[in-house]
Amino acid sequence: MPDLNLREELERRGALLSGHFRLSSGRHSGRFVQKFRILEDPAAVEPIAQALAARLRRFDPEIVVSAAVGGIVLGYEVARQLGTLAVFVEKEHGVPCLRRGFTLRPGQRAAVVEDVMTTGLSVRETIRVVEQAGAVVVAVGAIVRRGAVELGRPTEVLLDLPIEDYPAEECPLCMRGEPLQEPGSRFSSARS
Repeated sequence: MPDLNLREELERRGALLSGHFRLSSGRHSGRFVQKFRILEDPAAVEPIAQALAARLRRFDPEIVVSAAVGGIVLGYEVARQLGTLAVFVEKEHGVPCLRRGFTLRPGQRAAVVEDVMTTGLSVRETIRVVEQAGAVVVAVGAIVRRGAVELGRPTEVLLDLPIEDYPAEECPLCMRGEPLQEPGSRFSSARS
């Protein structure tokens, strides 16, 4: 979609936050992308999913796989745009897996879809589940990539947004005593 200015849309919706954040990866950063300011609005998700689907279409995926929780909405809409099924990976006893009767066929061509990539941990976990099922990850698509992430697969990203982050023990924001916020789903769900 040529008129999609994702950075402007993220800023307009208040999705680019400043402060002191513990990311899902455990690293700390002074910036956070609150993807749910986009994912909460179907009218905003549709053009983003269209743009991502347009980039993934050339890989001819037969199914879209995403990670719970944030990836469910995006994966579903990208799959709708591609005319494929959508399934998601979630954790059972702390281990990523397919549940709810979801299956992948050996050799099935899968596109893995992510909302925001920082270290790529969720994507790698999803790729591992797909490959353990015998399917083939033909491409990865993401709305935002915060840093250099190498996945060994073709990767399509709508917005490269380099944002500095730090190991917790080296965080300058911690050293200055700035209050830490934990907005990521990995920590929130681990506590509930």
